[in-house]
Amino acid sequence: MNVNYWRCAAWLLLAAVVLMTLGPIGLRPHSGVSVNFERFAAFAAIGLVFAMAYPQRRWLVALVVLGSAIGLEAMQFFALGRHAGLPDLIAKLAGGSIGVATGWAMVTLRSRLSSPDNPG
Repeated sequence: MNVNYWRCAAWLLLAAVVLMTLGPIGLRPHSGVSVNFERFAAFAAIGLVFAMAYPQRRWLVALVVLGSAIGLEAMQFFALGRHAGLPDLIAKLAGGSIGVATGWAMVTLRSRLSSPDNPG
């Protein structure tokens, strides 16, 4: 897939999570699973897509994904009807970390499989 599609998807996904995190609580979708799993999954997706979008910028990807988790959790102190908490932050950081690591692994594997040195 073209890197520009990954980049568009990454920023749109982050924007959607920002809106769901800081917007009115009534607009937040509910999947039926625990909210901490939803947080984990959302940031795992963000981490994965950003890692695919910016394969040469590993430290920047980690900073954007994990920094977004910290920043969004901090901004909830100022959002009406929202509350911030350490368990929420831990779920977001864990999801983001696993997503980024998975994305990096996928990029590395794809690179090795498409390498001219690969006989397969």
